[in-house]
Amino acid sequence: MKRVRWSGTLTLGVGLVAAVVLAALLSFVWTPYDPTVVDAGARLVHPSARHWLGTDDFGRDIFSSLLVGARTTLLVGVVAVVIAASIGIPIGVAAGMRPGVPDEVLMRGNDVLLAFPALLLAIVFAAVWGGSTVTAMTALGVGTAPAFARVARGGTRQVMAKDYVLAARAAGKSPLRIALRHVLPNISSALIVQASVTFAIAVLAEAALSYLGFGTPPPTPSWGRMLQESQPYLYLQPVVMLWPGLAIALTVLGFNLLGDGLRDRFDPKTVRQ
Repeated sequence: MKRVRWSGTLTLGVGLVAAVVLAALLSFVWTPYDPTVVDAGARLVHPSARHWLGTDDFGRDIFSSLLVGARTTLLVGVVAVVIAASIGIPIGVAAGMRPGVPDEVLMRGNDVLLAFPALLLAIVFAAVWGGSTVTAMTALGVGTAPAFARVARGGTRQVMAKDYVLAARAAGKSPLRIALRHVLPNISSALIVQASVTFAIAVLAEAALSYLGFGTPPPTPSWGRMLQESQPYLYLQPVVMLWPGLAIALTVLGFNLLGDGLRDRFDPKTVRQ
């Protein structure tokens, strides 16, 4: 793996992602209020010293909900990426190492799954098994696995043409050993970039699912559902809708910038010698 050299894009991406991670970790030990407690006497309160970002239409503290909602966002993203990588990488590596019929069969099946957007697949899963965080994570992981497979296949085919791999094959090394020792270490850079991009997609998709009612169910705080619940009060108290929307936008931006920064560092066409 090439050494990571920092750039403005990468620095900003890491900073935004770190802020979300810190918010999620902070919520485990401290929140100003319990975000699941309804307070009818504090509905739609403006930002103040008591409620830093105000309250929603149920009187729940928005800042506390954002902190706890960050946990849901990161959980969905991490699990979706793990599922996608666990499915897509073995398929891509196997296809790249076995050109011909095995490659065609694996990648044509991958293309069929690629034809279904991850968000649409998640809605189908929710319709069949019910909307939940687990359903959203599983569907998003399965739906984004084809992207990992394509990246892994492309990188594997390049590695398989290298002299040291040809020597390993001539020495009788098993395909599994070649994959673990030579292929995966050399395509890990591209897979890390794909993981950051997939994370951003999962964050946005989970927010969309929760907004539509197919994602994280109440009373667990979710940024997408916060948007949906605040929509009727857009003109009365627009700040209620501002905070979760801003949190989603900055999180997605952070992971996209992280992916762009890592791609620029790992791409041999852009890395300065």
